[in-house]
Amino acid sequence: MNSKTLQSTETWTEIARLFARLALGASFLSAVADRFGLWGPYGAKNVSWGDFAHFVEYTGAVTSLFPSSLTVSFAWAATVAETFFGILLMAGFKIRMTSVLSGLLLLLFAMGMVTGLGIKAPFDYSVFSAAAAAFLLAFWEPDRFTLDKLLNRSRN
Repeated sequence: MNSKTLQSTETWTEIARLFARLALGASFLSAVADRFGLWGPYGAKNVSWGDFAHFVEYTGAVTSLFPSSLTVSFAWAATVAETFFGILLMAGFKIRMTSVLSGLLLLLFAMGMVTGLGIKAPFDYSVFSAAAAAFLLAFWEPDRFTLDKLLNRSRN
């Protein structure tokens, strides 16, 4: 491979990683926005929950193996984690750790969906695909579009 082809491949790889980070981060933040009614009320077109109460109900379905007394705690834990991971992924901060933790969270969601809603649900909502993308992001060095790279440059 000549240097121009190699440079072009590296650029497209960085763009693909940026796209994966932004897509995962935006998906987390969109889900959080939905549970607080920012996409519209429950029952509106393309709205899954519309309010936190409906999200808690959904959380109960995907955590059905656990005592129902934990449902609200799980709903809040998921909300905090998704908000935190969404922001960190979009900013490109602590990418490796955030990507691994995001992948684990998505796998937990997928397993909960399988047990509470059936095997089809996590495939329909691409949860396994999103988890795979998160894990793939963890294996790359920070690229020029990340806060990690900017901070590494300023330290050197």
